[in-house]
Amino acid sequence: MVPGMTPEELLTTTRSVRQRLDLRRAVPREVLLDCLRIAVQAPTGGNRQGWQWIFVTEAEKKERIAELYRKSWYSYIKQDRPAYERDDPRRAQLPRVARSAQFLADHFGEVPAMVIPCIEGRPEGRHNDEIGGLYGSIVPAAWSFMLAARLNGLACAYTTLHLTYEKEIAHLLGIDYDRYMQACLLTVGYFTGESFKQADRLPPAAVAHWNGW
Repeated sequence: MVPGMTPEELLTTTRSVRQRLDLRRAVPREVLLDCLRIAVQAPTGGNRQGWQWIFVTEAEKKERIAELYRKSWYSYIKQDRPAYERDDPRRAQLPRVARSAQFLADHFGEVPAMVIPCIEGRPEGRHNDEIGGLYGSIVPAAWSFMLAARLNGLACAYTTLHLTYEKEIAHLLGIDYDRYMQACLLTVGYFTGESFKQADRLPPAAVAHWNGW
């Protein structure tokens, strides 16, 4: 556990980490399971807890997932990027984020562990309230896993591009595609360097609305 970390520091320094993942250091199974122990305390709709968690550490399976991720990545980067105003902090961050994302795509199969949170049910053909409940029953747990990883000296990147090939990955990993939806894929590993600082974000007043838009 990281000593002396305050709740505010935990919440404001847990983010997607790509270039600073230690690709050479394995993550012990017991550490991953301890993160999961914390993650499954997250709330779920109707207290159903219909989640299942896939941990991928075998090199061959990781590389196959990485191949599919890269195919999705190269399609994604051909899309138009958002245009931010000159004083928007996201404008200055774009080149760094792009380099970081490209690094992860290039080294995706080398990450020590991949974690795929799954939830029972599928979104196809459902109303928006049902889809919201479905994702709302697994995304908080995935975020809790990232927080627990941070407490254990690990870092994660929250990714979704593999979902372009969700059915192929379900077949690779023996997931019942018709019954379980993959919500995301967390790349997990120890991080290099000392720690993390808060990101430069828009101020709350720029995104807050009171009693209407």
